[in-house]
Amino acid sequence: MRYLAFAMVFAGAVLAGSLGFAGHAKADILINVDKSSQRLSVMVDGVHRHTWPISSGTDGGPPSGSFRPERLERMWYSRKYNWSPMPHAIFFYHGYAIHGTGYVSRLGRPASHGCVRLHPAHAAALY
Repeated sequence: MRYLAFAMVFAGAVLAGSLGFAGHAKADILINVDKSSQRLSVMVDGVHRHTWPISSGTDGGPPSGSFRPERLERMWYSRKYNWSPMPHAIFFYHGYAIHGTGYVSRLGRPASHGCVRLHPAHAAALY
């Protein structure tokens, strides 16, 4: 099985703000990207929360493996691909990211240049 596993830990204000309570919070978030089934699953503190369709790269993309987020961008525009919008981008490997897409009809099959694309609502929830 070809998949990417992104082990992410977010702490403090990120979760505190999104969950609506003050103080510091910590949750272990594991994101598994299965290129063969074109699905992304999310586990929080060991509990399965979501499974969503994706579009991964038609020409490979990042290698399989485990990664940590390098940076998050609420809105980013690809300098490499004609300033294409990449809302709620989580960059994880050499410019590759998990992000929202306007091409929702292509979800469920490879269609991107290499990034992992999600429905915009799913990308916002993951971000």
